[in-house]
Amino acid sequence: MKLPMFVVDAFTSEAFRGNPAAVCLLENELDDDMRQKIAREMNHSETAFIQKLHPTDSFTQTEDLGLRTNRASPPLVPKPIFIEVPLGGKHSMRGCQEHKEIGENMNPTLTFVTLSGELKARQAEDGIIMDLPHCPTHHKDVKEVQDLIKLALDNVLVQDVHYSPDTKFLLVRIEDSYGRSFLENLEVNARDLTKIENTGKVQGLMLTVKGEGGGKTQGYDFYSRFFAPWLGVMEDPVTGSAHAVLGSYWSQQLGKKEIRAFQCSPRGGGMKISLQDSGRVDITGQTAFVLEGNLTI
Repeated sequence: MKLPMFVVDAFTSEAFRGNPAAVCLLENELDDDMRQKIAREMNHSETAFIQKLHPTDSFTQTEDLGLRTNRASPPLVPKPIFIEVPLGGKHSMRGCQEHKEIGENMNPTLTFVTLSGELKARQAEDGIIMDLPHCPTHHKDVKEVQDLIKLALDNVLVQDVHYSPDTKFLLVRIEDSYGRSFLENLEVNARDLTKIENTGKVQGLMLTVKGEGGGKTQGYDFYSRFFAPWLGVMEDPVTGSAHAVLGSYWSQQLGKKEIRAFQCSPRGGGMKISLQDSGRVDITGQTAFVLEGNLTI
């Protein structure tokens, strides 16, 4: 059996930047073990499986698709295990791009049924818009996580700490004076974070700093980096789900609903975040299509 496979870089218009992942189109559902084997074979941080919800559906006409996302076994795990990602927002972006590229589906919006509920993606002039759940944060007493912050940042000044119970992501805002270049060059020992925090309450660490905002040249409102060794990801290149949390926080801090963000990992990638009155978050990003082929199983 041959399965159409693609590699797409999300949140960028340039190849080899942004967040790379494999995308597989399925006529019929694969069992968990086979999907995990494919994810390990592709060897990307995540592999998205887009499938028909009903046998009579057509990739060229349907508006609703199934989306399951697997990642290769993380380096912290001594033997291969089944790992499925609950929130596949960035893959709805890739799926929207690839589905139109291959199937010529001209529906303005595609709905992806995932473990986290329905995620929608639609085409726009400046990229693809993902409709994600709003993930509010609340203030976190720094004393409760001071050891974790100390390991990640050493003596860097921290301005604010928030926590998202929906995602179990911890948001640490670095003092505004540090800026983008400091965050980009910061060395974080992500592997040891799991030794400090092993209660299961934290699944991801977001380090963020205020950006330059508007002005004569359009800048970014905030910058971030994302570490999730608890999920087997030392540092994620660009993370859509994290920005559903970051967007909520920075919208309140900046008093605006339209925000430009950049995740300054080594690959790097940018996006536009729009907070909707409905309680949803629109994240707009571009994609770069870099590989197309078939997987034989």
